[in-house]
Amino acid sequence: MLEYFLIGISILALLCIVFEEVIHLNKAKSTLFLGCIAWLTLYIHAAGDTKAQQAINHSLDENLLEIATLWLFLMATMTFVAYLNAKGMIQAAVQKIFPTHLSIRRLMILVALFAMLLSAICDNVTATLVSLGLIQAYDLDRKTRIQMAALVVFAVNSGGVALITGDVTTLMIFLKGHVTMPQLITLVAPAAAAVVFLALVFSIGQKGQVKSEVVERQFDTVDILIAAAFFATIISTMLFNILFAVPPVLTFLTGLSVMFLIGRTAKTDAQQTKILEYIRQVEFDTLLFFLGILLLVGMLKEIGVLDQLAHLYAQYDPKISNYVAGSASALLDNVPLTAALLKAQPALSTSEWLGLTYAVGVGGSLLAIGSAAGIIVMSKLKEVTFAGYLRHTPALAAAYTLGYGLTLLIAQATY
Repeated sequence: MLEYFLIGISILALLCIVFEEVIHLNKAKSTLFLGCIAWLTLYIHAAGDTKAQQAINHSLDENLLEIATLWLFLMATMTFVAYLNAKGMIQAAVQKIFPTHLSIRRLMILVALFAMLLSAICDNVTATLVSLGLIQAYDLDRKTRIQMAALVVFAVNSGGVALITGDVTTLMIFLKGHVTMPQLITLVAPAAAAVVFLALVFSIGQKGQVKSEVVERQFDTVDILIAAAFFATIISTMLFNILFAVPPVLTFLTGLSVMFLIGRTAKTDAQQTKILEYIRQVEFDTLLFFLGILLLVGMLKEIGVLDQLAHLYAQYDPKISNYVAGSASALLDNVPLTAALLKAQPALSTSEWLGLTYAVGVGGSLLAIGSAAGIIVMSKLKEVTFAGYLRHTPALAAAYTLGYGLTLLIAQATY
């Protein structure tokens, strides 16, 4: 009965997110409340059983450590982005890289490839935030903005599958020795093809040109130094993780501290104080939403739902199971899901392991709550709701299916 009740809480949380506009209850508040209720229920049920309580304590500690790491990482990244946005530096960079006037179709393809490339060399959170800043630099209508947001989510998740620096699940499968770096590189072609395909689908019926908002601002030395610190932090995060296994959160917190130290060089105390206050511009709804979602996923892991899915996975053809597992990651965090699948030790060929890598990396794009990128987009763009994003799921599913199919074809032909 306990498992059914807790699964029911998860379904209720999903419904609260879906019908947020109907019930007028912020999704961050509803998911946080139900996530806490789920864990309280676990503790109450374990009352009097010392071993069960210790096991729940251990699981909660692991869950909270994962959440705290993500919170600190998001806080550091979002503080940088808040500063660069407020100064107009992202918009100015967009004007340098992208044409001021261009067609919507061309914009979609350029944004998609930019987001994919950025997420391949740095984390998904940073890639999403920077890509959203790029979108906001253009004067787009509501429908196009939602499409662009969905495209960014898909592109960001696609970019991480071909490099171990781009996605945690890719790194997990690589560290287990199931794929090699050269084999992972073969995922670039199918991932890029799926991203361009989605951009072309979204651009159907789009006419006319769009222009970016002209930004005419003078940047002082402090602004330039902080921008340099941000990009140096992104590069350092990748290099330190590869060379010394330094967790990304530590590198970004170091970068944040450098930002504040640079702020000390400002000419007045008022300027120095204002730089520190950019941390207050971090939208805590995003952090609370992550907290609620990860509490619920942690609970599902605790009651064995993910292990049951791994057992079910082993019952079918790996080519089908991989595709379904990727789709399931739109509802369940792909990291614990991948960990459960790896624990099951399925006997897969190289092409099937590459298929699983692509699936669990990209499948979360099918729903707005299926990936960190989707949750950030929902929280940062008021136009994007769960229901609004859901309208584009058929196109996202078609692109996901295309990318997965091409992955299997290329991998089977190569290996």
